[in-house]
Amino acid sequence: MKGKNGLKLNKDYILREIEKKDQNFLFEMLYQSIYVDPNSPPTDREIINAPQIRKYVEDWGKEGDSGFIAIDKKTEDRIGAIWLRFFNFHNKGYGYINEDIPELGIAVDYEKRSKGIGSALMHKLLSNLNRSISSISLSVEPKNPAVKLYENIGFIECGAAGASIIMRYDIKE
Repeated sequence: MKGKNGLKLNKDYILREIEKKDQNFLFEMLYQSIYVDPNSPPTDREIINAPQIRKYVEDWGKEGDSGFIAIDKKTEDRIGAIWLRFFNFHNKGYGYINEDIPELGIAVDYEKRSKGIGSALMHKLLSNLNRSISSISLSVEPKNPAVKLYENIGFIECGAAGASIIMRYDIKE
């Protein structure tokens, strides 16, 4: 079901495109996207200030940037995000394959996980991809439960980056 402005609705949240005003929220989602083993202490928040991390959302709105925000309908709080960003050989991300394949970032607020929001964000992004994009990639820790979501959608393992795996999704026409 679609509401005004073409936003996808369900009973609990709406999805809309990321806007420049969402920059700080994207940094929070970037932090929450970092997998930490449940038996380990949380990662220091300063990690998002490291150049190799912050480049995933810094200066949002560059050419090729795209993505969606999930918003709780009752509270109007932003509760999740999915985004794509292109990198190049001289500025690789962890899931870099080549400069024609954007890397995906996704996170849902810790307290809102396991409610289908991540799946809804993923399906929204995939159904609204720029036609020039033939594949997308991501990097994920093998123990991260999100690996199952990615595999169910059709991502396949295609490499490694340190302790993480690189997964790729090829767009079918």
